[in-house]
Amino acid sequence: MVAIRLFAAARDAAGVARDDVPGATVGAVLDAARSRYGERFGAVLAHSTVWCNGESAELDQPVGVADEVAVLPPVSGGA
Repeated sequence: MVAIRLFAAARDAAGVARDDVPGATVGAVLDAARSRYGERFGAVLAHSTVWCNGESAELDQPVGVADEVAVLPPVSGGA
C-alpha cells in the first residue's frame, strides 16, 4: 500500500485527508483512489497536480510502501 494525501477539494470529495491505497505506479494508485472515492473525486483529480515524495510525479513512476502520493487541486482565493 502507498500513502495518499489529499488536499482541499480532493480531501472534501474523498472524505479523508490521508489513506493507504494499493498500486505499483502513481497512475495505479490514482486509479485505485478514483475507484474508492467515486466520481466527484475523479472530477477533482482531473484538474489536480500530483506529487510523489514532494516532487512532481509522472503516472508511470513506480511507487512502494515508503512513498507518498499527494493530490493538490488548484486553489483560488485572496483578498
